[in-house]
Amino acid sequence: MKDLQTYMKKYHEDMNWEIRDGHYEEAKSSLLINYMLLSTEVAEVAEELRNAFNQTNELINQGKGEAEAFEIAKANIKEDIGKELADCLAYMTKFANYFEIDMEKAFYNKMEEVKQRQNKDIGISR
Repeated sequence: MKDLQTYMKKYHEDMNWEIRDGHYEEAKSSLLINYMLLSTEVAEVAEELRNAFNQTNELINQGKGEAEAFEIAKANIKEDIGKELADCLAYMTKFANYFEIDMEKAFYNKMEEVKQRQNKDIGISR
């Protein structure tokens, strides 16, 4: 993850896509724009999932079994959903770099926090 953050920091600099930080209003505007862009990419992941579900239903209607239909649909969207997830990761990395967050450390700390929660949901797949 550290290598990814280093790569993305340089990439954003090279592309002139860093979050602006000249003064408060500039930083605020840049953060909001980048948040909207991240939200758009997350919505595009949802679109790919919707596409997979629609394809699955269509294949089932054509006589394929549910499991086979879903495997075909997943294979059909794999490349595109991968691109959308990569876009999400790029924006998340941009935020982490802006706030000087070690994402690997933050990730493992958060997963440990979740593991230790007393009010865990039971039987809900996440």
